[in-house]
Amino acid sequence: MQLTINRIDTRYVLDNEGGGPWLVFIHQLAGDLSVWDQMAGYFRHGFTVLRYDLRGHGETAVSPDAFTIDDLADDLATLLDKLGAPSAHVVGLSIGGMVAQKLAINHADKVETLTVVGAPAFILEDARPTFAQRAASVRENGTASIVDTTLERWLTPDFRKAHPEVVEQIADTISNTPAEGFARAAEAVSRFDARDKLPTVTKRTLVVAGQHDVGTPHAASKVVADVVPGARFELLNAAHLSPVEESQRFSALLGDFLRGST
Repeated sequence: MQLTINRIDTRYVLDNEGGGPWLVFIHQLAGDLSVWDQMAGYFRHGFTVLRYDLRGHGETAVSPDAFTIDDLADDLATLLDKLGAPSAHVVGLSIGGMVAQKLAINHADKVETLTVVGAPAFILEDARPTFAQRAASVRENGTASIVDTTLERWLTPDFRKAHPEVVEQIADTISNTPAEGFARAAEAVSRFDARDKLPTVTKRTLVVAGQHDVGTPHAASKVVADVVPGARFELLNAAHLSPVEESQRFSALLGDFLRGST
């Protein structure tokens, strides 16, 4: 399904068999809503589950202009409004975790609970050029050029060996991401910093990190839990895509967390 959100044609999928509280999943950089397929299956009988593609990812149009993570949070707030959702339990992975943080800061009334997965509270100053370099490289060579190195960061060697069909699907998603969509999002990530406002977040918060995540080390994710009052921190035996590698453990953690909020 498609809606125009802030002048961007946006794809979303709504699973509302359960007709319960709203639960929204936000995907990673160079990903799309399919990364949450398994989680949607777990939760759709008890929740109204919303997944969508960020600007320039999946089947959502590429933004004609540069944007920030705040803009992506505004996109989600507008999407929730257009779908008639008063608020939602918000789960974000990687860049999605950054969007989730900004939604909780800028649109607190839209957030019931906050779950941040594999995302930091800010991007270090000396790491920012890395994202600019990735953006420039992808603009020149396409997203197919980053598939192998990205998979190495996202999934542990053991998981890649044991689940080639999952790896293939994720690889296809990366390579099918529009180059300019990736580049603009990477540039937005490079400017992300939520440290000053995270202490104002009053929603119940769960932070999940992968023990083997080299892209976002778990110490960087723990900063979010340390700064948000009362936040809970959990470490899983995974790399960056912990909801994929440790799907059963992740769904159990998230389910317990969500049940504790009602």
